[in-house]
Amino acid sequence: MPEARRPALPVLLGTLAVLYFLQGLPAGLLAKAVPSLARESGLSREWIGLLGLAAAPWALKFLWAPWVDRLGRGRPGHRKRWVIGCQALVVLILLLLSFTERAVWFADAFPLLLLLLLLLNTASATQDIAADGLAVRLLRPEWRGPGNSVQVLGYKVGLILSGALLLMANDWIGWRASLWLLAGTVALLLIPVALFREPLETSPSTPAAERASRHWWWRQWQGFWRRPGLLLWVVILLGYKVGDGFGTRMIKPFLVDQGWSQAAIGRLDLVASLTGLLAAALAGLLMLWLSRKAALIGFGVLQALAFVGWWAVAAGAAGWVWPVALFEQFADGLSTVALFVVMMDYCRRDREGGDYTLQASVYLMAVGLFTLGSGFSASALGYAGHFLLAAGLGGLVIIAALFWRPPPQRLG
Repeated sequence: MPEARRPALPVLLGTLAVLYFLQGLPAGLLAKAVPSLARESGLSREWIGLLGLAAAPWALKFLWAPWVDRLGRGRPGHRKRWVIGCQALVVLILLLLSFTERAVWFADAFPLLLLLLLLLNTASATQDIAADGLAVRLLRPEWRGPGNSVQVLGYKVGLILSGALLLMANDWIGWRASLWLLAGTVALLLIPVALFREPLETSPSTPAAERASRHWWWRQWQGFWRRPGLLLWVVILLGYKVGDGFGTRMIKPFLVDQGWSQAAIGRLDLVASLTGLLAAALAGLLMLWLSRKAALIGFGVLQALAFVGWWAVAAGAAGWVWPVALFEQFADGLSTVALFVVMMDYCRRDREGGDYTLQASVYLMAVGLFTLGSGFSASALGYAGHFLLAAGLGGLVIIAALFWRPPPQRLG
């Protein structure tokens, strides 16, 4: 893309921060607020683990990602229109959730709750395809570290609002008012998105003959998988965040079973998430001089060690909850930025959204499958055994990363 067509870096980074903040809102609702509220309402750990089914669109979004890249290309605001449409649907679903008290959602209306959360995540995952394509296309390789810091910062702030703050707000102003506040925030933040001047994408994603082919969708992926070195990278994608997702799902139920109130859990989550924000910002700076490989391995080791800390807490070191929670979020912020930067490096020109989404789907599918079994693991092994298993899963992938070679960094 010609340099003149790129928006100013502060404008681009500010827009990306808003886009990923919007992405973090439904993710925080499902990953942080709902498990804690569900446990307090009496839902079993097995069902809490199975709530991960509602996150299936994040693992399956590669199925429709080529159409997000393709439909609307060549017209002004191509990716922006996808974002606004999807977030309008998110607002509608949040309002629907507010019509009924939460006690009903976690009892008789639980199947409908799962359906609405599934639809919420479908809209958010589709918005993410458009946002990722925009980020990969406009960020030069040297700015992908700071750019992904902004991405993770925005995402984690969204997690805070819909996770920690929603838990506290639930005690202060109730379920319905909390969701109204969340929906209003999403609607308000669509204003700067609408004002962003997205550069026109004029390059076709595929030749005309290929677009007309019955095999067009499949051919989108053939070129991606045939590149050298992809097999080892897929192994890393599959395993890098598995231990983190598997272990994290049971942290809130563990604290509830230890007698923590929702407000206390919300305060812990808020401070820990702020620590994660600082780590994400630090990761972007570190990746200006750290090699991709050193960052991926080093930050991954810290991520695995965090769940050794949770094992110690569950085994009896209850006084260490706060430092362990802070360290876990710090490691998560570092490792997430490193993973996202390398995923951008693997994206091809004019297939940015699809390639990035395909990689995200690979790792999210693996995380999701393990998360579904997290409640059964905690019930069978106890919380201490579950967290130790999570640490082991996180450490295994580091062995593969030792033999991995980073891809060439193409210009955006």
